[in-house]
Amino acid sequence: MKETGKHLSLIERIKKFRPGPVNLILIGLIAYVWFRPPAWVTDENKPVPQFTVLKTNGQSVSLESLRGKVVLVNFWATWCPYCRHEMPAMEKFYTEYQAKGFEILALSIDDDPAKVVSFMRDEKYHFPTAMSNSSLDTIFGGVSKVPTSYLIDKQGRIRKKISGQVHYARLEELVVPLLKE
Repeated sequence: MKETGKHLSLIERIKKFRPGPVNLILIGLIAYVWFRPPAWVTDENKPVPQFTVLKTNGQSVSLESLRGKVVLVNFWATWCPYCRHEMPAMEKFYTEYQAKGFEILALSIDDDPAKVVSFMRDEKYHFPTAMSNSSLDTIFGGVSKVPTSYLIDKQGRIRKKISGQVHYARLEELVVPLLKE
């Protein structure tokens, strides 16, 4: 039995749907923002107090030990879809720029360190991770959402705050000039 008029099945409606140019643009913008939401970058110029964290591999790392490198401090969580989406770009950038003086310190706000270790191993990410805590949150001025990242220059000053996902091209745009200083 063929349905007509108001009683078309959902499948028939989808088959008959022909979006116009405005609808296609809107659908494209929605998809772009969903998969690549904008990140807001603010200029900072403030020193970071010294801190030491215990990485998930059991080794400690201090900000002082990273002096002379450009460091991306990234607050993230395993349950955060935007965090998960930015990590392949972070891994690729880390692999290509680590030998040039770039370092990542990914600080997870998860409650379970074992979950973080498992996630990093399963996804084959190699940049250093540690667990965040309230003192780190205070040092960086309060992290209200994830992902949030901070770029620290070779002298140990926060130069940029990135609220939202980082992407390879954005990392290149922000990090390369700092590496040249």
